[in-house]
Amino acid sequence: MSSYNVYSASPVFEMARRQFDQVADHLEIRLDERERVFMPKRVLAVSCPIHRDDGSVAVFQGFRVQHHLTLGPTKGGTRFAPNLEVGEVAALAIWMSWKCGLVGLPYGGGKGGIAVDPRLLSPRELESLSRRYMQEMIPFIGPHVDVMAPDIGTNEKVMAWFMDTYSMYLGRTVSEVVTGKPVSAGGTAGRREATGRGVSYLIARACEMTGVNISGATVIVQGFGNVGSVAAASLKERGARIIGVSDDRAALFDERGLDIEDLVAYQARRGSLAGYENASSIAPDDLLVQPCDILVPAAVERVIDAHNAGKLRCRILAEGANGPTTPEADRILRDRGDDIFVIPDILCNSGGVIVSYFEWVQGIQQLFWDETEVMDRLYRTLERSFQAVIAKARAEQLSHRDAALTIGVTRVLEAKRMRGLFP
Repeated sequence: MSSYNVYSASPVFEMARRQFDQVADHLEIRLDERERVFMPKRVLAVSCPIHRDDGSVAVFQGFRVQHHLTLGPTKGGTRFAPNLEVGEVAALAIWMSWKCGLVGLPYGGGKGGIAVDPRLLSPRELESLSRRYMQEMIPFIGPHVDVMAPDIGTNEKVMAWFMDTYSMYLGRTVSEVVTGKPVSAGGTAGRREATGRGVSYLIARACEMTGVNISGATVIVQGFGNVGSVAAASLKERGARIIGVSDDRAALFDERGLDIEDLVAYQARRGSLAGYENASSIAPDDLLVQPCDILVPAAVERVIDAHNAGKLRCRILAEGANGPTTPEADRILRDRGDDIFVIPDILCNSGGVIVSYFEWVQGIQQLFWDETEVMDRLYRTLERSFQAVIAKARAEQLSHRDAALTIGVTRVLEAKRMRGLFP
């Protein structure tokens, strides 16, 4: 596909391409169809100038990628991270498409963000930048075109600023233009915890299949942000023992088990796990290869690679992050056979987009559900998707990742074939 070279500088995009090519070969997708299914429909790059608190003007680069609109609006998070680049954003949008296809949502994948470290902005600067980004996006987004959500570096408050900016432009409240909002601003109960709780639910199902007793099982969580911290707390409620956690500044380990509530409170006060004294520090790379029953990479892409995949000493690998395992590492894990039970990312972390869909539907209908109903619907959707992946893997002798991707890609491919190509 000649268009691939547009993103050739991005290893994350190359990783998504290689995953797709493998599944496309398995599905025997015609070569002339592949580019239409894989390549993003629309890629936006915008400049976002703001006034800094010292009176100067700073300009930040923002992006938004809409992968396809065949099944409905695009849907996906908005990431504020210092090293964000368009190839990474495109790969994340593509993975979101397969994720929505896998769990049966009427969405295409979207992703966006700004190349900025939000921790270096004052609260006023963060609000100004958030609103400016949304203002630049207004011609290209909307509740039936592209629906944004939080991601790394953003949160409920940023989503409320997005929604308010869009609503002020239209002259009326449009709560369904974003998801992941505070409940007081039209959000849905359980959305913030949905991804982490979904990770915990699927781990419990994997434990049942592998014979691991989750009560007393040892867990390491790499990435102690919203997904990782909620997953850790939820797994602890199920009886697991969390022996290792990390964020981008520190990694902690204690075989006796960590106090998750204390860690969450410490991180909220300090903004990081750095300096925490009630556990031993460990090198972040070493944390991933410590013996444990369950390993949860819940941070960023490409942390499990050819160098450490053969050294993993877990029974279950639950991918809370997007794209944490490289294709080279995948081959090593496949060669290890049944040694490690992989819950692939597009299944494992799909709880967030599933409950975002519920929030979107509730916003359109103005009919809201309580948290019990939200969680019940979430777990039923995850269970259906989990069983579909396991059945596909067994029937076609595929890895769990290839099975999940096959289901997601097939749904998009069939929809495009049925709709045809507009002249």
